[in-house]
Amino acid sequence: MIGDKVSLVVLTFNRCAELLRTLSRLADIDASVPIVVVDNASTDGTSDALARLGPRVRVVRLSRNAGAAGRNAGVRACTTPYVAFCDDDTWWLPGSIAVAAAALDAHPMLAAVTARVLVGERQREDPTNAVMAASPFPNTLGVRGSELLGLLAGACMVRRTAFLEAGGYHPRLFLGCEEALLAIDLMTAGWHMAYVPDAVVCHFPSSARDSAARSRITARNALWIAWLRRPAGAAWLATRRWWAESRRNRVAMRNAADALRGLPWVWRERRVVPARVETALQTLDALQAAHPTVSAPGARTSPMGQA
Repeated sequence: MIGDKVSLVVLTFNRCAELLRTLSRLADIDASVPIVVVDNASTDGTSDALARLGPRVRVVRLSRNAGAAGRNAGVRACTTPYVAFCDDDTWWLPGSIAVAAAALDAHPMLAAVTARVLVGERQREDPTNAVMAASPFPNTLGVRGSELLGLLAGACMVRRTAFLEAGGYHPRLFLGCEEALLAIDLMTAGWHMAYVPDAVVCHFPSSARDSAARSRITARNALWIAWLRRPAGAAWLATRRWWAESRRNRVAMRNAADALRGLPWVWRERRVVPARVETALQTLDALQAAHPTVSAPGARTSPMGQA
């Protein structure tokens, strides 16, 4: 049974209606696949709604909103070797779970499979699909797709052991660019990541999001990640880009104060990546520069993030 291999983890916060829609779509997936919902301390009736669901859905209720790191609790609650992630506004198509699991089966050093994303009622291609398909990284594993340095948090399946060994999502990043640090640490540990377009996830973007706050946090997190893992030269380049963007948006002082608060822990946890990983990150920098309006996996943030 596919449920012996894969569990589903759904992250939610104050989006009860969207969550129930997503769970209704996930009900079409093989009944052997366990579903774990991580409730990031919702206050909108989500808890009561989840209590009325059947035994297939296990609920992990957090005492506070942990952001992306809530997924870590979901993974720890699973016992299967693979975990497929959803947000409360994304869901996997039924056959796609088996496709992604087969890719992980076939390639023991593959840590994460990102699915093709279709958006809205018209199921239009998310622009990120084309970026992933044209990945500049060599397909050394021979995956039926393309190798990446990154993943989409709400549209990927991970190897549970690799995810946990890499530390999962860092709690200090909250939401925005959280995939980047995880991807860097996976690659540093020798793992691979891939885009497999035969696996499909649907995304119905929620209107319940603060885009301005998300953009600010994403930019801050990208700066923190640069100093956490990049050599000094690359980190200073990232700092100059971040400062120029902050000045253009007239929020330089606010952004600077926000970023500076993280300096003590960033410095304590700084671990510069090996040269092979830095070379890959420079390739990713060039990819981001070539596609400034598209969120390349691992470059800034994904279009799947929870608001």
